[in-house]
Amino acid sequence: MTQDVKYLLFDVESVADGELIAKTRHAGDQLSGREAIQRFRNELLITSGRDFIPYTYHFPVAVVIAKLRADLSLIEIVSLDQPLHRPHVITKHFWTGWEAYDKPTWVTFNGRSFDIPLMEHAAFRYGVPIPRWMNLNERSYEQSRNRYNLDAHIDLHDVLTNYGATWYRGGLNLAASLLGKPGKMEVQGDMVYDLYCQGRIEEINEYCRCDVLDTYFVFLRTMLLMGKHTVEQEQQLVNQARSLLETQSHLHPAYQSYLEQWGDWDNPWQD
Repeated sequence: MTQDVKYLLFDVESVADGELIAKTRHAGDQLSGREAIQRFRNELLITSGRDFIPYTYHFPVAVVIAKLRADLSLIEIVSLDQPLHRPHVITKHFWTGWEAYDKPTWVTFNGRSFDIPLMEHAAFRYGVPIPRWMNLNERSYEQSRNRYNLDAHIDLHDVLTNYGATWYRGGLNLAASLLGKPGKMEVQGDMVYDLYCQGRIEEINEYCRCDVLDTYFVFLRTMLLMGKHTVEQEQQLVNQARSLLETQSHLHPAYQSYLEQWGDWDNPWQD
């Protein structure tokens, strides 16, 4: 199977580290972690109009990865360190797994600005060496972190916005919805911290699986734009993925919900 994996398509769910925020931003105020997070969010809202805490204060609590063959077919979807979801173990498995599969191409939606930097920062935090990714002595266009190195990382958001020349208003939710897929469902990103505090890590993990599915279908359509396959081949891959979800829906509640809200793409080229 190692030789079959050409792409690793993934999504990360993370939470802000309240203790770290209290220590580094509010030293001496004796704030709890939750209080420090709320104060930081209020400050961000006032200064920028958005209250999302930067990734540098986050740690991963769920990473779900879809393994894909060169023909873009889905091999399996895995959640790292399930059911424990230990951040340091998730981080190690993320990077050592990538190396074990001989550096397959990462695939994300907007992962260049969040998911990948977060996992790099997690490696820094937990002491996980990643020399084949941080190959800064290579020629610039061969470095794994080079923005235009599509062999290392395909950020679908970068592709759809011509590398930031436009703003893809609507994000992954919109792109998936255009293809008939559910997009955002019961759990939203701003709910993750509260779910984590309640110990509902499996719900976070299931939510992450849905984002991976949406990303997969957007990836298939993006590869169609690049001429890598035809509409007929794309739809065959979509149907194969649906069959996989149907066989595993008893194991993952999110798959059942996803299937219940499943929609087929309205193909205008059909007679």
